[in-house]
Amino acid sequence: MTDPDRHTGGRRSVETARREAVIAATIAAIDDVGSLDVTVAGIAARAGISPALVHHYFGSKDDLMIAAMRSLLRNYRHEVAQRLAAAEGQRERVSAVVAGCFAPSQFSRESISAWLVFYLYARRSGEAARLLRIYFRRLETNLVSALRPLVGLPRAARIAAAAGAMIDGVWLRQALTPLSRPDPVGAAAMVEHFIEAELKP
Repeated sequence: MTDPDRHTGGRRSVETARREAVIAATIAAIDDVGSLDVTVAGIAARAGISPALVHHYFGSKDDLMIAAMRSLLRNYRHEVAQRLAAAEGQRERVSAVVAGCFAPSQFSRESISAWLVFYLYARRSGEAARLLRIYFRRLETNLVSALRPLVGLPRAARIAAAAGAMIDGVWLRQALTPLSRPDPVGAAAMVEHFIEAELKP
């Protein structure tokens, strides 16, 4: 006797894999072109599916761009949460947040290129701007939460704001020097050095 749930689950697995392939192809295409001047047809070809199927899964090209941003944000959230769960002590929690921002899956050439383009995209897309605000708020909240027991709220907020700006600056510098290989360890160490100096009495 056929199990209908098994077939439904199979369809979900195929759809999930296709969606992930399209997202990956979108980010790779943006990296190649260096802008949003990518086509659904080109993305579909990279993903190995038809343009009609891309539209079926994501709707318009703008919807696809937003889906790619959401995917990057989910990955970022996962990297930080994973490190926070393993952290022992408040200072390690600060380092966990910083390390999550520069996780190899995040601080890669393709992701860096995509985020640079998405920052520009947010100037004309309300939803993209909203997603960026969520990222900024999440980063600041995570840093303040980790720093507050060490230095109190006022200093924690000040250090978090400066560290967040520095993290974004490191990403931007890397985006504007695409020929240099991203160095997640070195990037995190730079921010850590700043935070450590700020934590001194």
